[in-house]
Amino acid sequence: MTATLESVLDGRFTREKLDGALAQACALLGVEARGAKLLRFTNNAVYSLAGAPIVVRIVGSRALRHRAYKVVEVARYFARHGVPAIRLFGDLPQPLELGEHLVTVWERVPGQAGHGTAADLAALLRQVHRLDPPDGVGGWAPLDDVRARVADAEELSAGDRRFLLDRCAEVEEQLAGVEFVLPTALVHGDAHPGNVIAGPDGPVLCDFDSSCAGPPEWDLIPLAVGRERFGDPAGRYRELVDGYGFDVTRWSGFPALRAARELKLTTSVLPILRSHPYVRGQLRMRLADLRAGRTGTRWSRYR
Repeated sequence: MTATLESVLDGRFTREKLDGALAQACALLGVEARGAKLLRFTNNAVYSLAGAPIVVRIVGSRALRHRAYKVVEVARYFARHGVPAIRLFGDLPQPLELGEHLVTVWERVPGQAGHGTAADLAALLRQVHRLDPPDGVGGWAPLDDVRARVADAEELSAGDRRFLLDRCAEVEEQLAGVEFVLPTALVHGDAHPGNVIAGPDGPVLCDFDSSCAGPPEWDLIPLAVGRERFGDPAGRYRELVDGYGFDVTRWSGFPALRAARELKLTTSVLPILRSHPYVRGQLRMRLADLRAGRTGTRWSRYR
């Protein structure tokens, strides 16, 4: 019989620990935890409650716990400025500090909400990029998260650790020489259709972990890299370009930003690798490709 996700979480973020944090959060909210569905578990564990229109998000990396406070501030900033985005649930102080876990609680988008389109993403990014960054959101430093995940890895050989840190230094040097053409703005930081929810009142943004004050070009990189690395339809990226009005792949800074994005895509699972072992094979493949400088190899997304 094939093992389920629930049966193999045996690292520091076991299903028992995550369910315990979920139960504590639900007790504070006065709602029932029974029947909650674990939607995904990569950077965070995300649960949808069965008995209330609520989504509970549990931070999955101790080294990146601080981002939960930023996520709350960005969500409130979006709400004040009318940006279509997921909203925090209720008036309780967030994030919730529950033992070793930090938890945020959100209103679930009603209906059978699926993902938005690249055109939806382009329209939302244009709204976001018109905003001045809020105080305290932090500046763009894409490799800081990579280094934090390497330091927080559940399983990582000394050789892989050394390679990733050396690669960070190389890419950082490349980024220092990039000449950006778009003005600094509030950027989402992980902009792809998977972070757009198609709700009944229109598409809304979610997942603000990587939001910062930085170059808008960074928000156009994920779909471009998705086309190159994951074999996503070329038309999807073309929708983004047509809707936004800028083709990042024709810009001189693209190779450096692509390299930074691929490092983030490779290392995102390191803090939960023992807890979520299904991703080990794909991680090994990505590391091998980065070592060999293979840019045309197709990757599969972590699940």
